[in-house]
This record gives sequence, structure tokens and C-alpha cells, in this order.
Amino acid sequence: MVDKPLPQGHLVVPADDVLEKMTTLFKVFGDQTRVRILYTLFEEELPVSTIVALLAKSQSSISHQLHILKQAGLVKNRREGKIIFYSLADKHVITIFGQMIQHVTEK
Repeated sequence: MVDKPLPQGHLVVPADDVLEKMTTLFKVFGDQTRVRILYTLFEEELPVSTIVALLAKSQSSISHQLHILKQAGLVKNRREGKIIFYSLADKHVITIFGQMIQHVTEK
């Protein structure tokens, strides 16, 4: 099979490893609890206990979801004694959410 040149203005599909990371990220966003956790962290870092209280979920449930978010590179944490604080890994998360909200609310 002969490769045809792409029409001008078309993007090249990313490499498989990049596509894998993208699909993993979409899977992470596919859970409402994880999305709610990310929203709670938009303004400031919070201790796990505050996230638990705000979302009215169990400590183990929130800790599990925070672990998934950290593995996906969406949150980071720091320890102060026995207290673990979480924050957004970077401002890209807010940008992604802004774009998603704009998309789903378009008429």
C-alpha cells in the first residue's frame, strides 16, 4: 500500500503511546467522584479530610480516587506531619474542564 500525503491542514494522528495516555485520561474523567474531587481543588490545596467532608464520601473511597488522579498526573500531594494535602498538578486541568463545559453547553 502506498502512503498518500495528507491534505493540507490535516493533523497527523499522534503516536500510539500518546493516544494511550489520552484515552487513559478520558477514562479518569469518566467518574463523577473524581471530577468532583478535581473541582474542589480548583481554588486551593485541601487536606483529605476536607475533601471527604465536602463530598460526603468515605475516607477510603476518596483516598482511592485521589490515588487514581495522582497516577494520571492530575493532582499532587504534600505531607505536613500526619496530614496529606492535595492540589491540582497544574492549571491544565482547569483549562480542560473549561473546554468540556463549553462543549457540552453549546446549543
